Amino acid sequence: MSVTSWFLVSSSGTRHRLPREMIFVGREDCELMLQSRSVDKQHAVINYDIEKDEHWVKDLGSLNGTFVNDVRIPDQKYITLKLNDIIRFGYDILLSAEFDVLNNAEPLPGAGFFIWRLGFLSVSI
Repeated sequence: MSVTSWFLVSSSGTRHRLPREMIFVGREDCELMLQSRSVDKQHAVINYDIEKDEHWVKDLGSLNGTFVNDVRIPDQKYITLKLNDIIRFGYDILLSAEFDVLNNAEPLPGAGFFIWRLGFLSVSI
């Protein structure tokens, strides 16, 4: 039996585990908080489908958009994320951000755009 963990991987190579539940992305009161003028308070949502072991991203009608592989995704429509997809929220340079799942905050790198690549780790047990 193998267990798969999905990650967002920053441009510097830092991994941020994606939980197997819905998380919100934005500037305030979100599991993935990004402090940028180009990111809305509640910008996007990343959801998980347990049956397919897939994550989906949906833009919540943000002003500056959510991008997968440099293509702006439609508002309020889930897009399935695939291994090595590049995900971007807004366009500003990263000022400061944190990833908080179950109150375990990890700082994100302090330079670059809000860009991550989707990756996974499979462990046999």
